[in-house]
Amino acid sequence: MLIPILLFDVALVAWSLHLMEKAYENKEFSLMLAGALVAIAAAAMLVVYFLMGHCMSYLLKVS
Repeated sequence: MLIPILLFDVALVAWSLHLMEKAYENKEFSLMLAGALVAIAAAAMLVVYFLMGHCMSYLLKVS
């Protein structure tokens, strides 16, 4: 399950870099903000995935 999530995260980061490049070219703050939000969402998805993985392994050990 980790491989599809990593591939999706890489795609999100590539998209955010593309948005930020367009924002720099067009001098648009809204595209820069959108790119930053996409990058933050990708990082947050990885953090939640790893936290839930540790939580589920702990819960399976306890029960």
